[in-house]
Amino acid sequence: MDVNLARTFLAVVSTGSFVAAADKLFVTQTAVGARIKALEDQLGRPLFVRNKSGARLTVAGERFLRHATNLVQTWETARQQIKLPSGRAEGVSVGAELSLWEPAMTNWLVWMHHQRPDVAVRVEVDSALRLLDAIRDGSLDIAVLHNPPQQQDLVVELLCEEKLVLVTTAEDGKLNPDDYFLVDWGPAFMVNVRAAAGTPANAPLSVNFGPLARSYMMAVGGAGYFRLGSVQAHLAEGRLRRVADAPEFSHSVYVVYAARRDRELLDAIRASLRDCFRSK
Repeated sequence: MDVNLARTFLAVVSTGSFVAAADKLFVTQTAVGARIKALEDQLGRPLFVRNKSGARLTVAGERFLRHATNLVQTWETARQQIKLPSGRAEGVSVGAELSLWEPAMTNWLVWMHHQRPDVAVRVEVDSALRLLDAIRDGSLDIAVLHNPPQQQDLVVELLCEEKLVLVTTAEDGKLNPDDYFLVDWGPAFMVNVRAAAGTPANAPLSVNFGPLARSYMMAVGGAGYFRLGSVQAHLAEGRLRRVADAPEFSHSVYVVYAARRDRELLDAIRASLRDCFRSK
């Protein structure tokens, strides 16, 4: 069976419609329909019920889902292993959200260069949803994410506990509401911080990328919530101060991977990631 048929099937499942699947795969809706029809003809069963709201799996589609996932993952693993560059015995593909690359993921790449020169590494930086899709379809081995949703077909494992703390450039360490700007760390944080006592209800500046917000604060001054690990050096140098009695929020980091993977290499990657995040 053409692996593209299984990949298209998974795209329809993840997006919930033929139209959205076509956009995701950069093909026409007609092409998606033709691929699903060919797959249904080969299996002898309808896989989706089409309606105005999109497409939902039939009983046969539910049964095929696990097989389609395994098929694409097996193909991707084989393709990566066969395409290994000279001098590399194994390969691994790792993805992470943009805000996690500095410094922990960068340190991990340096660690891999020195400690596992036999492994070819492919890196992806993307949104959590796209990284989860890549794990599911086998094009990515492991992803590092903040607070990913639980997935029935994927393993979600705590990598390290992380805190979001309120810091300021003010020498007295006190929060001036006029200096506060909002760093968007995701839906859960936004709900909690807006309900927290003492946090300004409205901020003149909102940024959804932590490193950018931190660079801005260090350049012009101000106050905001940041990952403790990302501001620890500035706190130690006295360039930043934690706001006393300000609430803290959990912002833990997780690794996500498919259960059907080379356990030896995957275990080594997870262990090295854990060490890099603990020492960041």
